Amino acid sequence: MTRIEGSTRVCQWLMACFVLAPAIAGAEPPMTKRIDHVDDYHGTSVADPYRWLEDDVRNSNDVAEWVKAQNEYTGKFLEQIPERDAIRARLTQLWDFEKFGTPFKAGGRYYFYKNDGLQNQYVLYRQDSLADEPTVLIDPNKWSEDGTVALSGTSFSDDGRYLAYGVQDAGSDWRVWHIMEIESGRILEDKLEWVKFNTPVWAPDGSGLFYGRFPEPEGGAEFQNLNTNQKIYFHKIGQPQAEDVLVFHRPDEPKWGYSCDVSEDGHYLVITVHLGTDDRYRVFVRDLTEPYGMAIPLVDNFNQEYTFIGNDGPELFFKTDLEAPLKRVIAVDYREIKRNPPSGDDVPPHREIIAEGETTLDEVSLVGSVFIANALKDARSEVTLYRMNGEKLREVELPGIGTASGFGGQRTDAETFYTFSSYATPPSSYRYDILTGESQLLRRADVDFNPEEFEVKQVFYESKDGTKVPMFIAHKKGIELNGNNPTLLYGYGGFNIPLTPSFSISRLAWMDMGGVYAVANLRGGGEYGEKWHKAGTKLQKQNVFDDFIAAAEYLIAQKYTQPKKLAIQGGSNGGLLVGACLTQRPDLYGACLPAVGVMDMLRFHMFTAGRYWTDDYGCSDNPEEFKALYAYSPYHNCKPGVSYPPTLVTTADTDDRVVPGHSFKFAAALQHAQAGDSPILIRIETKAGHGAGKPTAKIIDELTDLWAFLVKNLDFELPAGFGK
Repeated sequence: MTRIEGSTRVCQWLMACFVLAPAIAGAEPPMTKRIDHVDDYHGTSVADPYRWLEDDVRNSNDVAEWVKAQNEYTGKFLEQIPERDAIRARLTQLWDFEKFGTPFKAGGRYYFYKNDGLQNQYVLYRQDSLADEPTVLIDPNKWSEDGTVALSGTSFSDDGRYLAYGVQDAGSDWRVWHIMEIESGRILEDKLEWVKFNTPVWAPDGSGLFYGRFPEPEGGAEFQNLNTNQKIYFHKIGQPQAEDVLVFHRPDEPKWGYSCDVSEDGHYLVITVHLGTDDRYRVFVRDLTEPYGMAIPLVDNFNQEYTFIGNDGPELFFKTDLEAPLKRVIAVDYREIKRNPPSGDDVPPHREIIAEGETTLDEVSLVGSVFIANALKDARSEVTLYRMNGEKLREVELPGIGTASGFGGQRTDAETFYTFSSYATPPSSYRYDILTGESQLLRRADVDFNPEEFEVKQVFYESKDGTKVPMFIAHKKGIELNGNNPTLLYGYGGFNIPLTPSFSISRLAWMDMGGVYAVANLRGGGEYGEKWHKAGTKLQKQNVFDDFIAAAEYLIAQKYTQPKKLAIQGGSNGGLLVGACLTQRPDLYGACLPAVGVMDMLRFHMFTAGRYWTDDYGCSDNPEEFKALYAYSPYHNCKPGVSYPPTLVTTADTDDRVVPGHSFKFAAALQHAQAGDSPILIRIETKAGHGAGKPTAKIIDELTDLWAFLVKNLDFELPAGFGK
């Protein structure tokens, strides 16, 4: 069924069902309305008493008043924590250093992002050569007084004349794209609206861009509509968007989404089609040298991943999991495809370039006529260069165990750039010489801490079913394993996304406070290829929660901590993780921090991007999947009479990825169910979204509240002089 019967909002407010949450620090708690709403799922009646909290806060006075009351309640609790000022001071002190993004080359110039320290948004700089003094190209800090308008995405024309750049407002996934003439800095009148999950790419002659856009939503629905009927257009510079030429659309497949690439030689437009979040793609290719050419299918099914890397004439290179769960690189000849386009489950004729190895192939680029393969070995980076024929050339010597990212460029480049970091290693930017294999340090972040005071190790623990799961543990050297260390356990476990060791000021501050920080590499992620991913999806999603619970039990058994000193944290799919684990094992944690989580597993697919996630979660429309979803859905498993641990839910009013109604309903249900005295709070950020584009000031404010909440509820003292 596409919509659940009886899903319309019931307008009978049952005032007798108003619920008071436990009193906090003398303040009167807010009341949350409960309504008599029941849905039928395959013969099972499911109550949804907080359905009204799904309404958009911008369009509902009831929801707006609820948000205001909850924020005031949470604010009063947090304001009474005496350590809060010291935490803010230390976070601000640590944050105030120059931060650099990975340099890159485009159109013959060099570019990089930089934040002077406490700037709300990163600034884009340009250099004509690496020896030149950088100059500012775009400073988004000038776009808004509060820093909530961000630069989000860039696309440079091949000749270096133009830059298309995306503007993100208040954290929304929607982007408005503008075009700048780089040399003069002039902003053209061109404007591309209703673009989401898509980066425009330039035509080879720089005359315009190929891009995907959605139909303009009906008034007031831009934060709730389902994002269907995306189309690929060509925008010619100087013309209004209304005159853009339709390039590709399948009206019979409204759920298809698209991304575009233009081959480096300008010969081919590669259109990659996705249906959900799984790396399973259809691929269409159009020969741009043929004025009236049509896009023909290279892959006509959603069975495998085919990620376009580059080309050598008519040979197109793809990263794929075709007969290779850990991924490999293949070449497909466009001429053969044109002569005999595949259909249905046909596998395109291909030849292998880089064979599947023992590690998970994460990213591949084609730079300087070599393939640069970034693989994951137990969730840490290993980078290898291969010749065009697949022969191994050399490995990139990295500074240690951590995460290396970047390695972009073109076939004609003799250099590339990357950034390396780890939990206790601040980001460092390097220039890598393709010919000699030498790495030249360009910039190293100067953070106010001594990395020698910290240690990071990787352990492997056993999950409920015996599966070995890796986990990174970081902390100050010399801690005593006495079971009394405040410990923060972080996880994600979904969508084939790996968690790799990387530097984070917030985590550094936590360890500087005396805390242990642990990251569990759960099933559902991308650490060990597609088998590892699938083991944490749909009917096997409980494996992810079992892995996380086992990580907590390991930390306790190894005397790092104890339940009342252990906090768990995760965001988005990780917010679901925390919500499920706190409802399944409320005895195991001293505090819980679910952020922007997917909490109503029966209705997530009915809002914005939620329909994409059925690849990982399944869907309540399916009877078997409904049963699995209902069994762990955090919102539906808040049980009255249970003493839940202290919980601070966080979300934002402009989150159009995981709509805030998820967190609203979960917080209300948890407050209603709470039998103990521990606080159940929700913090709702304004003019912010799912996380991207959030200004520095808001990030520091939120982290201050989170760490203060943990200090109070895990009952530990800050080190002497902390924050001074």
